[in-house]
Amino acid sequence: MPATLNGQLVVAISSRALFDFEAENEVFEAHDDHAYMALQQRLLDEPAAPGVAFSLVKKLLAFNAGGTPRVEVVVLSRNDPMSGLRVFRSARHYGLPIERGVFTRGASPWRYLRPLSAQLFLSANDDDVRQALAAGVAAARVMPQAARASAAHPHELRIAFDGDAVLFSDEAEQVFQRDGLAAFQAHETQHAHRPLPAGPFKPVLQALHVLQQVPGMAVRTALVTARSAPAHERAIRTLMDWDIEVDEAMFLGGLAKGEFLREFEPDFFFDDQAGHVASAAQHVPAGQVAAGIASALPVKA
Repeated sequence: MPATLNGQLVVAISSRALFDFEAENEVFEAHDDHAYMALQQRLLDEPAAPGVAFSLVKKLLAFNAGGTPRVEVVVLSRNDPMSGLRVFRSARHYGLPIERGVFTRGASPWRYLRPLSAQLFLSANDDDVRQALAAGVAAARVMPQAARASAAHPHELRIAFDGDAVLFSDEAEQVFQRDGLAAFQAHETQHAHRPLPAGPFKPVLQALHVLQQVPGMAVRTALVTARSAPAHERAIRTLMDWDIEVDEAMFLGGLAKGEFLREFEPDFFFDDQAGHVASAAQHVPAGQVAAGIASALPVKA
């Protein structure tokens, strides 16, 4: 019988999201893949430093303690196979039980998400993330220079999500962008009892809800949204309709999210708007979900 990943949360992650390969990437950008490969070969026995999503991956893999496979992490990377050796050696150095990887030497790897049955894809490559989202896979472009996760909660996985265009569809955001705040508030009040359609990260939240039932590692989730009363009600009622709970909800009414996330201390934060991600990345690991009408908005100075 062939191996199967059925029943597990499958997370695909690029090498730059898992490890800090920014110095190596500068060589690639300045020269070519041959120079990059030569550098990686010289550094083969030197473990790469943890990257922006390292804490997230380490804690997810901890749910497999006891021998029951619940989470599978697969490296899905534009790296060449030889450079992939350093990725696996670095993972082994840090005690990360990562066994599977796909290395495509510059070609987009997103097409392998389907045979992996991946529910989440994290990459520093914007095109790969957008293609994954278009294929129906929750995906985020990580900010490699973002702050690293706090070490204060070693036995608790903490993840924060934006609402519209992340957990929920961007139905309401379209009203806001087209007609303004007053129309948005009126629309959400009128439809408070009608659940919002699902966004790309609903399956991820559902998978975390399942992991919350596993003894040992804990899971703490937060909804961090620019919504405020009265538009808060539809978001909460939607989660109730899904029979999914979040531990914390922050209805910030347009306030910058970064300092609130600093206090929550997530292992990762997902948002669709570049400005919110930039604010968050000063304090916590963050990534942009390039989905919905607001994902292309410019960052305000």
